[in-house]
Amino acid sequence: MSAPFFFSHPALAFKAPAYQEAPQSAPNEAELQEHKHYRNMDGKTVHSPAHTKSGQAPPGASAKCGDGSYSFSLHHRGTCSRHGGVAEWL
Repeated sequence: MSAPFFFSHPALAFKAPAYQEAPQSAPNEAELQEHKHYRNMDGKTVHSPAHTKSGQAPPGASAKCGDGSYSFSLHHRGTCSRHGGVAEWL
């Protein structure tokens, strides 16, 4: 029986890309008018779209919705659904 054959060639080497989740700032609840959360497709708890008292984008917002609320979505799919769609990506 012969020894196993291992082929190693730099052009065929595969290295999985390093994955790091982008840090996301939690919004200051005192600045928001709504305080609900939902679990996203990755099982992470995310703040639901909310209006701010100042009208300015809060820390951690990823998009401004058509109804003027700010989304904290971690994925593009479904962002601002039921809030008039995405008006602007932040």
